[in-house]
Amino acid sequence: MKFLIRKTPDRFIKSVNDEISSILSRNMDGLFPDYSFPDEDKLAMPVELKEKDKEYTVKAELPGVKKEDLDIDLENNYITINAKKEEEKEEEEKGYKKSEFSYGEFSRTVYFPQEIDIDNTKAKLEHGVLKIVAPKLIREKDNRKKLTVE
Repeated sequence: MKFLIRKTPDRFIKSVNDEISSILSRNMDGLFPDYSFPDEDKLAMPVELKEKDKEYTVKAELPGVKKEDLDIDLENNYITINAKKEEEKEEEEKGYKKSEFSYGEFSRTVYFPQEIDIDNTKAKLEHGVLKIVAPKLIREKDNRKKLTVE
């Protein structure tokens, strides 16, 4: 017994479009490696998160980013790092001028399993590496109280 699968026009167009995209990306990326479109992974900033007894340490790789182009938001168990990079370079050699520029915006949110002490969290940018030290918010373990009845 044979089964027929009916293809609707939109399903057919989607499968043809997917196949063409796959062929182009496989063949064109090798021809023009310097001019291929960046993947989302390339635009994301690499982040390392470490947990110690009393604090969390976050390191983010941000080469070429200046302090004034960083925006860090703290809220409850989250830190959101927003960075902007603008770079322009101009060279003049042997009668020709070469100009290059690159712009990019990066954002990354890090979640902590335990609430952090927002008031004592510190950030430092040094040699293209952002280091954030976020102390854990420590509450009294014995959060009990005896009430007297009036």
